[in-house]
Amino acid sequence: MGDGSGTATERIRRLLTLTAGLFAATTVASAHSGGLSAAQQDPIQIPLWLFLTTGGGVVGASFLLSSFATDRSLLDAVHGWRVEIPVSDEILTWGRRLAGAFGVAVLSLVVVTSVFGPTQPTANLAVLLVWAGWWAGLTMVVYLVGDVWQAVDPWRTLGRVLGRAGLRSYPERVGAWPSVAGLLALVWLEVVSPVAEDPLLLGSVVVGYTVVTVSGAVVFGADAWFAHVDPIARIYRYYGRVAPIRRGSDGLEIALPAARLTDHEFVDGFDEVAFVVAILWVTTYDGLVSTPTWAGVTRWVVDLGVPPLLAYLGTLVAGFALFLGIYRVAAARVQRSADSYLPVRRLSRAFVPSLLPIAVGYHLAHFLAYFLQLLPALLASLRHPFSVPPVLEVLVVPDWFGALPIAFVLIGHLVAVWVAHATAFDYFPHRVQAIRSQYPLVVAMVFYTMVSLWIVSRPSVPLPYL
Repeated sequence: MGDGSGTATERIRRLLTLTAGLFAATTVASAHSGGLSAAQQDPIQIPLWLFLTTGGGVVGASFLLSSFATDRSLLDAVHGWRVEIPVSDEILTWGRRLAGAFGVAVLSLVVVTSVFGPTQPTANLAVLLVWAGWWAGLTMVVYLVGDVWQAVDPWRTLGRVLGRAGLRSYPERVGAWPSVAGLLALVWLEVVSPVAEDPLLLGSVVVGYTVVTVSGAVVFGADAWFAHVDPIARIYRYYGRVAPIRRGSDGLEIALPAARLTDHEFVDGFDEVAFVVAILWVTTYDGLVSTPTWAGVTRWVVDLGVPPLLAYLGTLVAGFALFLGIYRVAAARVQRSADSYLPVRRLSRAFVPSLLPIAVGYHLAHFLAYFLQLLPALLASLRHPFSVPPVLEVLVVPDWFGALPIAFVLIGHLVAVWVAHATAFDYFPHRVQAIRSQYPLVVAMVFYTMVSLWIVSRPSVPLPYL
């Protein structure tokens, strides 16, 4: 079957060996998109300083425009608008069961095709399903339509079957910090290993993640594990909040996009604040490591004797700390600007959901063209899961498509400014107080905007092999 190297038995042995050594060190850092990387992006043709200041100015101007919307009844009407679509609980229950079975079937297909499918990444169904179908395609579905992952999630399905009650209680004092560490660890593994180029390595990662996740659900209970620990479940739960569709009391409920981000206590605790900031940072880091500037800095750091893995890990952690620190300072300044007695921790929880549209905009900017380019290869591999398809096609997007990433980044930041504006009027009684409270957040968002725009303006290059 396929063009695999060696017998099926040897490949299964390699899969088990890779799974056992999943987190073993490697001296090679390869591009996280690997053999599936999209076409090289050309740099913009206007002066960079003008491009960045214009983008930052757009965000600042959007704040000035939103500050004219001070009628609380108008804000309540916009964010409270709902259309309910009655759907029986029986239909939703059966839909969830079918989606769960489908998720388990796809998980099994990923593992099987990682062993028995072609070794060529652009022809291997497991690689295409995970990177193009799941992380690019399904993620876009979640923040555009709703958190369908909660129903599809194969690990949640297996965890509920094997360990719904759990053997012991989850330690509440730990909170969501394991999901923060898990998200950073997954992104680091994605970057420093050829997981998008080697189907067997990808299969070992999937098997390893399955073992850890299902075991955790058995020990602590599926509900507790997926509510606190599992980073994938949490990131999709937060992305789903941006979507206009969700399950309501009598079926499905449609609201304006991002309207539910102003719900009080949506984020509860500084650990969840850190996770939202981590989402924003890892989407930024995902693009940062593909820039020529990063490649040059990495070579310089490695020449100083720093191991490549440590360089990538250090940058990941330091960048997260920087983004979290900037947001923390902005939240403290919100309290001062508004002359409020509300605790900084409460304000940081209230305003951090406004960062999610920024992460969504950057994800869409980074992955829409990637998904469309690889969609023909994914469809071809579905027809030929265990052999190289007769024709391997990659969609070529038109030249004008290159302007969309910039638009997505700016739209995400504009929505973020509006969400912060509506949140301010929820928490502060006076109009001037609500407007002044947003000054520090707008400054932080301008910083995030300019960083994101700088990344999307740079050409994409493979990570250096060190």
